[in-house]
Amino acid sequence: MKSAPKTAGGEAEIFGKVLPPKSGYPSPDMALTITIVMLARRWRALVDEKLRDIGQSASRMEAMSSIAYAPPGTTQIQIAKRVGIEGPTLTRTLDLLEAEGLVERLPDPSDRRNKLMRLTAEGYQTLAHMLQIAASLRAHLLEDVSEEKVREGYDFFSMLLQRIEAGLDLPADQIGKLPGFANDGLPPTTR
Repeated sequence: MKSAPKTAGGEAEIFGKVLPPKSGYPSPDMALTITIVMLARRWRALVDEKLRDIGQSASRMEAMSSIAYAPPGTTQIQIAKRVGIEGPTLTRTLDLLEAEGLVERLPDPSDRRNKLMRLTAEGYQTLAHMLQIAASLRAHLLEDVSEEKVREGYDFFSMLLQRIEAGLDLPADQIGKLPGFANDGLPPTTR
């Protein structure tokens, strides 16, 4: 295991060698990924805050939307994949939604091990209310942003998502190599 560099030698031993340089930090590509993460977290927190007022959450809205818009015969496992979460995590959410009468789990006639999902009438009404709240927030967020800019942003982020979902395999000899660094990214004492 690599030991942490000592800072006694000064910042010159750290920045630009072990860590990215301070000048120009963060780089435009790093700033983009930081902003994507911050945007997603803050958007979700805002939606959660507003949905809490009606006893709901963003995760419930995502699960219910995935069920509502899924093709007929979609299983619980397929819903988890659509939402992008692990099956057990979705199971807990669905247990609560089912107990509240918002979703139903039905036996899959082709495979008894699977459960098919559908919203109840009350589930559709609750989802409609959640989507209206999210739409109001979205309209306020995107106020004065042209439809063209929205489309460009959507296209760009969709492309990034496709690349991530396709897998970002980095050759083993490139892992840990930091572009633009004065060395291999290791502190001088560990080389």
